[in-house]
Amino acid sequence: MAALVAGRDREDVATVFGGSLKAVDRWWAKWQVGGRDALVMRPRGKPVGVHQVLGEDEQAAVRQAVLDHRPSEVGLPGQLWTRRLIGELIAKLYRVRLTEPGVGRYLQRWGLSFQRPDKRAVEQDPQAVARWHLETWPAIRAKAKKDGGEILFADQVGIRSDQVTGRTWGEKGRTPIVRRSGNRFSVNAMTAISTKGRMHFMVFTEHFTAEVMCRFLDRLAGRFETKVHLVVDGHSAHRSKRVRTWLAAHPDAVELHFLPPYSPELNPDELVNADLKHSLPKQHRARNQAELAVAAPPGPAGPPPAPRSSTSSKTGTNSTDSKPALSQSHRYEIALAA
Repeated sequence: MAALVAGRDREDVATVFGGSLKAVDRWWAKWQVGGRDALVMRPRGKPVGVHQVLGEDEQAAVRQAVLDHRPSEVGLPGQLWTRRLIGELIAKLYRVRLTEPGVGRYLQRWGLSFQRPDKRAVEQDPQAVARWHLETWPAIRAKAKKDGGEILFADQVGIRSDQVTGRTWGEKGRTPIVRRSGNRFSVNAMTAISTKGRMHFMVFTEHFTAEVMCRFLDRLAGRFETKVHLVVDGHSAHRSKRVRTWLAAHPDAVELHFLPPYSPELNPDELVNADLKHSLPKQHRARNQAELAVAAPPGPAGPPPAPRSSTSSKTGTNSTDSKPALSQSHRYEIALAA
């Protein structure tokens, strides 16, 4: 427009700016009527919400039903929502039939996405979980602060030789083959991660029992000069008479605290074990139990720091060690309730 105002020919302006004479005339006409504001581009197409089949109140009701209920709770088959089932819900409520792409556009507009749901046990007590967040966990933190101690979350995990996870590239129509030992064997590990992200573990080959738990407590206590507040689930070995006897004999070394039943999501050590099960089969292919035991401890991104005590860090396949809670692909950032 500045060129036209300065007296340049329409043909010159069209050539310089790569437009047609018709476009230049249209710009000039808009400029004369409304100035610079008239040349600002406006959104094209119908405004959002115009000519929608469902009204705002109806859309809000469907969205809330999807968030608050499973399909089976509103008279539809299944436990997980799909676009087809949401379309059936809309038809059931408002006698309107939508295509799956149409339902998908509504879902996108509502800020919903297709996700893998987290799992919760039906036996879980929501009130017990609320007490954990509001009372139990703050009390544990206060105790640890008063003692000058360390808080760790612990859990046990099993690794099998025939476990295959992940994906790899291959030719279309031909499934890639992973070679592994035909023999089946496994090892177990007891792991504990602190709220600062430092991990301790012990690998063992037998079943997890009260004896194994006491051995882990012995080695764990030997690595700390202060009291350890160990948070665990309700496994029978954790509550066994043998473990209670060990705790009574070491009151200044370790104190156990129990998570609410059926609440693994409250234990950040579950993230470590999940990553171990997922990443180990990708990086190692053990041919016997000894190789699997060596590979089982999660690999750090850097060398592990020196232990704080003078106890031995490895004894055969039953070993205790401490490493930063880092794998080759993940860093665990523990976010716990204040």
